Amino acid sequence: MANTYTQLYTHYIFAVRNRFGVISRSWKDDLYHYISGIIERQGHKMYIINGMPDHVHILVSMSPCQAPSDLMYHVKRSSSLWINQNRLVSGSFSWQEGFGAFSVGKPQLEQKIKFIISNP
Repeated sequence: MANTYTQLYTHYIFAVRNRFGVISRSWKDDLYHYISGIIERQGHKMYIINGMPDHVHILVSMSPCQAPSDLMYHVKRSSSLWINQNRLVSGSFSWQEGFGAFSVGKPQLEQKIKFIISNP
């Protein structure tokens, strides 16, 4: 899109099915790296990713070419396949249906980044 300028910052939150705390410290960094790659390949800029054993927080600078629901479809589908193919959990892994998506203004970016970082 020539001559298009956007500042679309979105904070996404999505959880493991049934909020089971199965995201292990031993492989969470690999998961976050994998998710970051999905987001970059979809044409967006990853600002930060972090979470807890039962959910993930992501801050993304969105391209206007894709809807948030489409991005989350790709992130959740591909990452759950990756977790299952690598047998990182016993049984079958899946994300809970749905997600949270919250717009963030440019002046609030640093505050939101600090919040996401503080999620151990």
